[in-house]
Amino acid sequence: MRILIATDAWLPQVNGVVRTMSTVVDGLRARGHEVEVVGPDRFHTVPCPTYPEIRLATWPGPTFARIVKAFRPQVLHIVTEAPIGWAAWRWARRRGLPFTTSYHTRFPEYVQARLKFGIGPCHEILKRFHNAGEATLVATASLRDDLAARGFTKLTPWTRGVDLERFSPTHRHDWTKAFNVPGPVFINVGRVAVEKNIEAFLSLDLPGTKIVVGDGPQRAALQRRFPDTIFTGRLQDRDLASAFAGGDVFVFPSLTDTFGLVLLESLACGTPVAGFDVTGPRDIVGKGGARIGAVGSDLRAACLAALKADRAACRPYAEQYTWAACIDMFENVLRPFPAPH
Repeated sequence: MRILIATDAWLPQVNGVVRTMSTVVDGLRARGHEVEVVGPDRFHTVPCPTYPEIRLATWPGPTFARIVKAFRPQVLHIVTEAPIGWAAWRWARRRGLPFTTSYHTRFPEYVQARLKFGIGPCHEILKRFHNAGEATLVATASLRDDLAARGFTKLTPWTRGVDLERFSPTHRHDWTKAFNVPGPVFINVGRVAVEKNIEAFLSLDLPGTKIVVGDGPQRAALQRRFPDTIFTGRLQDRDLASAFAGGDVFVFPSLTDTFGLVLLESLACGTPVAGFDVTGPRDIVGKGGARIGAVGSDLRAACLAALKADRAACRPYAEQYTWAACIDMFENVLRPFPAPH
């Protein structure tokens, strides 16, 4: 099939949406599909308000139409609810063509965290966006239940995977020796931004040492406020896996993620997880039980409980999540345009 994917989140951005979609695109191409990704790199862009590292396309409609005409797609999937996503939405709606969408980000909650704007109007806009499609892919059961209660329809399960070769407990970084700090080591990996709620983790009274791996707009402010925390900046490939594996507990304080790929990456490296009892940790760690970590309303209690988890049980649990299954589910939900379009 000739598959058109419209997304406002694409390389060189580094986040869970990009990692998921780039893996899916590579997998679809390996299966013989022709895939055209329409991302911000195809348009004139401006910095996203409050998050300049993310670029937003300006007036993408005409350029999007030209790209579509040249590619002649047979199916359309829309990843994001930003300018490119809306351009694709309008293009398909005007022609009465089917499309599918995916719900990657709790956008209303992000807006509320950054701009203090009510989430109700945002949910109404997103409901109109997604309900117009043939199916909306969602990563977890708790997210599906939440969206269904808000009036979203045609919600379809879509799991995630983990690169078991890249993320492994084989090479474990010794944080205590490298920085001459006491254990246990509580580590967080990901984008250092307000919606990730990292401040909730760093404010905890925990034994040992806290480490934050990653970069983002909130890093400088958090470094000033929490001078005893080690901030490493962004790490990649083997260094990243080694960082995960070197932690005694991976702490995931986010309240707004729809899945949390880093949860699987940590478990694949043999490191137990602690998080709030919300979408993502609830579906992954909660399902695995105390042997791989802990979730609850008290993040400090979850962190201390996760110290007692069985590191040997973490990787086998992560091995249940495969990218092949993720790509299968994506491929099966696509809705071809009617002939002779």
